[in-house]
Amino acid sequence: MSLDGYAFSRPHLLSIGDLNRVDVELLLELGETYCSKGPYDQVLDGKTLINLFFEKSTRTQTSFEISGKRLGADVINMAVENSSVAKGETLLDTAATLNAMRPDLLVVRHGSSGAQALLSQKVSCAVINAGDGAHEHPTQALLDALTLRVALREQGRDLTGLRIAICGDILHSRVARSNVKLLNMMGCDVRLIGPPTLIPADAYQWGVGVYHDMEDGLRECDVIMMLRLQMERMSGAFIPSKREYFHYYGLNREKLAYANEAALVMHPGPMNRGVEISSDVADDPEVSLITRQVEAGVAMRMAILHMLSEREASA
Repeated sequence: MSLDGYAFSRPHLLSIGDLNRVDVELLLELGETYCSKGPYDQVLDGKTLINLFFEKSTRTQTSFEISGKRLGADVINMAVENSSVAKGETLLDTAATLNAMRPDLLVVRHGSSGAQALLSQKVSCAVINAGDGAHEHPTQALLDALTLRVALREQGRDLTGLRIAICGDILHSRVARSNVKLLNMMGCDVRLIGPPTLIPADAYQWGVGVYHDMEDGLRECDVIMMLRLQMERMSGAFIPSKREYFHYYGLNREKLAYANEAALVMHPGPMNRGVEISSDVADDPEVSLITRQVEAGVAMRMAILHMLSEREASA
């Protein structure tokens, strides 16, 4: 698959920063074709995909499993808690063991930033970053862009020039970091909104606007991306209470009205209802793209697996 004669040539998907705009357009174009219900070409027939998740996951791991199987791959979900990792085996020893099994695609989620980049230097297959610490989650950013691309086309619009607010726990969010890189690349006007304690110190260098007030930050926004409050990554008192957090930074109808009239709402999940977002907003199909994000996740990950497998075959 190529876009105007341009072939995807990346050996791994580790960071949005490794891609250029043509790479992203190519992936989105293929992802959109996979939004259909099939039947799908078995482009991964005879190939092996291993899901290696050191952190818990529902959406990402399941969608990679479904994506691989729809394209004909043999899919193995490694139960880390029952593996040699639980017995003290190092990440590099695990990589060497897996590499000896000759997989074609390795999807990894790990709690340490840069773990997948290190793995990619030690294995001979394509490595896909399914989230590394608070660093990046590139496949989430790509599926978010695909969700928006499809939804906006229905309104006769595209991503360029879109004003997007990313709200909540920016500090601990790999989703936010990947989305900022991708949305800036696509020509969007990106804003970050959150309490000072949950905004990274270097956020002002990300090429975004930074706001601490929802009314100011949401003004004239076309899209609102809410983020999960990641209590498990917090070692101190970042917020007074969940109740107070929702009062100031949780998205409800009142705060939604600060944005443009046709504003769309997103959330990568899992949602903490009544903390980050109210149920009446999250469940409103006229406003919320949350279910569509889950659907786009499978299509986008099919495109990623397809592209990396194709590149691997031509290498």
